Amino acid sequence: MSFFRLVKYAIAIHALLISTMLQAGEKLTVFAAASLTDALTVLANEYEKTAKLRIQSSFASSGTLAKQIENGAPADIFISADTKWVNYLKDKKAINAASISNLLANDLVLIVPKGKRFDVRMQKGFDFFGAFEGKICTGEMESVPAGIYAKQAFSHLGWLAGAKSRVVGTQDVRSALSLVERGECAAGIVYATDAKVSNHVEVIALFPDETHDPIVYPITLTNLASPQAKAFYQYLKSNQAKKVFTQYGFSFIEAK
Repeated sequence: MSFFRLVKYAIAIHALLISTMLQAGEKLTVFAAASLTDALTVLANEYEKTAKLRIQSSFASSGTLAKQIENGAPADIFISADTKWVNYLKDKKAINAASISNLLANDLVLIVPKGKRFDVRMQKGFDFFGAFEGKICTGEMESVPAGIYAKQAFSHLGWLAGAKSRVVGTQDVRSALSLVERGECAAGIVYATDAKVSNHVEVIALFPDETHDPIVYPITLTNLASPQAKAFYQYLKSNQAKKVFTQYGFSFIEAK
């Protein structure tokens, strides 16, 4: 190998090492509601192909993630499945309040294991808990957004009294989905997007919008957000990201 070829080879190796070190050293962390697992994973993988950084995503109940951020967890971006937990962090001054923006919307649905349908009418006076046997699972009704929406719906429809002995509260909406998939719960209340990614459940009813608060996903930067995080935050609000979110069943809220 000639001297000049050797120099060119050394320069190329050096550039590769610098690039690798840059990618290994720079990362951002996204805390997101469990229902965003599939869509956000795809978007993060696509973004990493062109950006010189790694995106680490943590998916759980919005309430769990908010508490972790409050206690100093190193998150750059937070996407909640409701406004409650973003407002909670805003009150705690743990996020950049000016960056709060409603990103996505969703629907609340009633699911059952595949082939285990029963008749249901989403109206007051219907004997919902007499329509099936067994448990119904959803997120914990006091802290997990899906469960909070479910509790609102039960209350609106006059079904809440019967729920006390039949509802299984889970740590997040994906845990509820999993229990229905395995047949451990006879029914479940999850988001339409969760039902869409499963081949083991079917939707038997949609909870009318008037039975619960609007299902909105706010996105916000935390106080620890890096410049790279701000760029990814903008990417998640772009038309390119919109295509992926809508493929997974989310409604995209246009920025005003």
